[in-house]
Amino acid sequence: MAGHGYQFGIEEEYFLADAETRGTPRRSVKPFHVEAGERLPEIGRELLQCQVEVCTPPSTEFAQARDVLRRQRRELSDIGREHGLVVFAAGTHPVADWARQLPTKGDRYRGILRDVGLAGRRSLICGMHVHVEVKEPDNRVALMTRLLPFQPLLLALSASSPFWQGKPTGLSAYRLSAFGELPRTGLPELFTTEDDYARYVRIMINAGSIQDASFLWYSLRPSIKFPTLELRIADSCTRLDDAIAIAAIYRCLVRLVERRPDLNANLSGVSRALAQENLWRAQRNGIEAELIDEASEQAFPFSDYLDTVLSLIAEDIEALACHAEVEHARRIVREGTSADHQIALFEEMRGGETSNRHAMDSVVDWLAETTRGVD
Repeated sequence: MAGHGYQFGIEEEYFLADAETRGTPRRSVKPFHVEAGERLPEIGRELLQCQVEVCTPPSTEFAQARDVLRRQRRELSDIGREHGLVVFAAGTHPVADWARQLPTKGDRYRGILRDVGLAGRRSLICGMHVHVEVKEPDNRVALMTRLLPFQPLLLALSASSPFWQGKPTGLSAYRLSAFGELPRTGLPELFTTEDDYARYVRIMINAGSIQDASFLWYSLRPSIKFPTLELRIADSCTRLDDAIAIAAIYRCLVRLVERRPDLNANLSGVSRALAQENLWRAQRNGIEAELIDEASEQAFPFSDYLDTVLSLIAEDIEALACHAEVEHARRIVREGTSADHQIALFEEMRGGETSNRHAMDSVVDWLAETTRGVD
């Protein structure tokens, strides 16, 4: 086990907004995408034209991943400025109207929209995905199932989607609700073996429901391109260090369940139901949530739950040399998530008798400035 590097890669999705209105771009964003593609070969497209995706190369060093993402964020921000746009990372766009969004051209995107209809057009959301290479790729389905109880913690740390269509949602991570309109999302089912999962995929393809396993949009899934487990639960993280912390914890958790085959080895329907309840608690209250522990049948404050998980992965943190990155999670708990900062800024502006829309504009400005980072 010690010789396996647990290579990882991070994918981040960002929104494009009009620099003046902070809402949907008023002009074509094609020139932005063309220039971004020329200057950043690793750039990608998402379902809607007002979105853009970046990724890091496979790595075992978080310093390298941070440098890559910092460069990409700043480069995209600079390109956006040249085209009258702002670029920001958040789970939902605070003010944009989903009905005004244009889909990205391409057979895959047209197929998705044809298949899911209005739910696809409403999918004005951005997430962060983390790939971690496992030692035994043929065992990824079992690992996926055993990692299921940790999903709510990672969602809470990433929470950055408290607003939708110009209104507060009352939730810290509304993105999950919007994404939940699509089929085959949320927590994966309790697949116990590779054969179970393969049979499900085969039936779904034969029945014409999906083209391949990439159309299973679960919060955690085996990649069909790489020997990795792909985390998909997280909101797009406004602050770069938050993204790195979540990626580091997830990487350690993957190593943990590989070295501890006894851990979460016999999850039941109750286990999945409790994970689903914890996911809702994390979605609603973020790091203020109390999460349920199945073994003790009690709920604990998020900070205590985090302490327990960090104790579990202490050996993995040391082995993967990511103490500083993981420790940042405690700072998120002390200082708040992106969602907490957005809500606080909105309420502060509204308290000063600013209009609702002006307060939202201030939130978008904060998101764009924080995404780019300090010069």
